[in-house]
Amino acid sequence: MRRERKTSKPIKHTKLIFALIIIAVFLDVVDFSIVQIALPSIRVEFQAPLPDLQWIIGAYGITMAGFLLLSGRVGDVYGQKKLFIIGVILFSIASLTGGFAPSLPALIVSRTVQGIGAAISSVTALAIFVALFPEGKERNKALGIFVAVLSAGFAAGSIAGGILTAAFGWRSVLFVNVPIGFVAAILCQKFLPNAKGRALIKHLDLPGAFTVTSGVMLFVYALTNAATYGFISLLTFLPLSLSIIALAGFLVIESRSKAPLLPLGFLRRGSVLKANVIGLVITSSSGGLGFILTVYLQQILGYSAFLTALVFLPPALIFFFVGGWGSSRLVNRFGVRLVLVVSSLLVALGCTLLTQISSQGNFLGVLPGMMVWALGASIGFPALNIAAFAGTKPGEEGLASGLISTSMRLGFPLGLAVLLTIATALDPDPPASIAGVVTGFQYAFLAGAILGVVGLIIATRLEAPMQHGFPESAQHNINKNSKRK
Repeated sequence: MRRERKTSKPIKHTKLIFALIIIAVFLDVVDFSIVQIALPSIRVEFQAPLPDLQWIIGAYGITMAGFLLLSGRVGDVYGQKKLFIIGVILFSIASLTGGFAPSLPALIVSRTVQGIGAAISSVTALAIFVALFPEGKERNKALGIFVAVLSAGFAAGSIAGGILTAAFGWRSVLFVNVPIGFVAAILCQKFLPNAKGRALIKHLDLPGAFTVTSGVMLFVYALTNAATYGFISLLTFLPLSLSIIALAGFLVIESRSKAPLLPLGFLRRGSVLKANVIGLVITSSSGGLGFILTVYLQQILGYSAFLTALVFLPPALIFFFVGGWGSSRLVNRFGVRLVLVVSSLLVALGCTLLTQISSQGNFLGVLPGMMVWALGASIGFPALNIAAFAGTKPGEEGLASGLISTSMRLGFPLGLAVLLTIATALDPDPPASIAGVVTGFQYAFLAGAILGVVGLIIATRLEAPMQHGFPESAQHNINKNSKRK
């Protein structure tokens, strides 16, 4: 007698779950850019010096980057839904305390906790997505929309931050998160499927968790200082050295652990390692590019903040439409490797075009480079997530999500620190010279182009992602033959 195979229970309200997760993660992304717009108002109220003000952004970025990998693995062990809701609630509470902050240190503490909540909610959201949609076209499309909405969040945050700050004051940019976050948490508790942790080993590697979290946080802290003081400063060199020691210790612990936080064999599987390296490279180019262009447009060309935002609008639209709905279709038709090759090539070409900026230029001089770069990055980011998750087994969704999220999150401060260091070091004229500043920016964009070439070289060597144990090409032939039958 033939035994019936058990089938998994279908998930109800898939579209509603999709929307709830996007709303919750959208808050994290919007909050990053919305607070940047409010910084001048915060500085006036607290009479804070500019170096202290940067930690409103820096504290958030440090804890978010540090807790991504740990949060992903905890979700695998104890359940993504439970951890996702905790992250949303923690983010909302920290927004509330930040809005009532009586001083700058109190606000920075709230932002630190906000970063932890954002790390937990964002990495578990991505893991839930992977478990929600089967590998292939359906997941690729969902990841494309996911990345598009997050990309649009940066532009939306800038606009919303300006409106809220002007109308209600800077505290409103934090208060607005509270009702949205709590409503999202309540609805997620009701509609998200109650799934236990799917990791095969129900044990959390605490020594590995401590070393990787502290190592990544020290690394981002060092890069944040490097962007201000340079790499040769003691404030950069000391935490950077400690981070290298901590991360080296993490690798030793993982190689000996029976239940590692990050199984080193996972990195050798398919396209995982190369996808994470490409993610680090491409986001490094974007980390410095956006900052330098903002400074160039406002301080060299004399554009207002509003006009600068308008210049960034066309690239933002490319991210939303091309990245959201075009990237997944390109991956489905041509494969991840070819899409990442083209993406890296366009990123390098866009940065190369930006080396032609001048002190007498205008927005038409930067627009072609920005558009080409945005086209490359917009198709690359969704493809990177697809490659990083390809072949992921049940119980590894959080691990894969935490790893690619950490790689891409580290790219922003790394690129900002490296490109700003190059722009300063290769400035042939005195710092007060506008021509010298622009020359430094040109060298920085050239470094961004080199990063794109590095990504291109790695992408050409990318293995075809695995799908349920089969290479991409073999899986395609299997699907094709099954349709014939």
